[in-house]
Amino acid sequence: MTNKFGEIVFNESDLCDLVMQGHDISQMRSVLVDPSVNIEKLIYLIQDPGQLMTWTFPDGSDRAIPEFDKEKNNQWFMPQEYRELDIAKYVLDLCSDSEQLQRVGQELLLYQQYNLFDLLRYLKYLVDTMRANNVIWGVGRGSSVSSYVLYILGVHRIDSLYYDLDPREFLR
Repeated sequence: MTNKFGEIVFNESDLCDLVMQGHDISQMRSVLVDPSVNIEKLIYLIQDPGQLMTWTFPDGSDRAIPEFDKEKNNQWFMPQEYRELDIAKYVLDLCSDSEQLQRVGQELLLYQQYNLFDLLRYLKYLVDTMRANNVIWGVGRGSSVSSYVLYILGVHRIDSLYYDLDPREFLR
């Protein structure tokens, strides 16, 4: 954000982002910081940025975020029929021409590479549930609109094939 003089003023989130990107903000000269920033916490994070990668859980245990993510990766809350769905076949069956088949095949390889088929199954369940309950959701947001698979599943309404959006923008 900027102040009334047009100078950039960093908030806590901005400064943490800089630290995580490898910048040594203690060496930055004349940085304007929002007065609401918790300086003690920020100094702690600057001294040990690795602490951003751990989380204290309600049971008092500390685990690394990637460890927690791996542990929870296969615990999607969805009915068994969605867990057993051959999502690749389902999405490929929705394609109507060779261009769509090629694009979906390319994306499915990326989803498989990142072990995201359970995510696709869950998104299918989520979209079906929202449709069944007449829930309205947005047109699309961020880099997810570059995925044609998500378009076919109904997660968003941006035809990334029509707009020639690169699926790697979403699946990096």
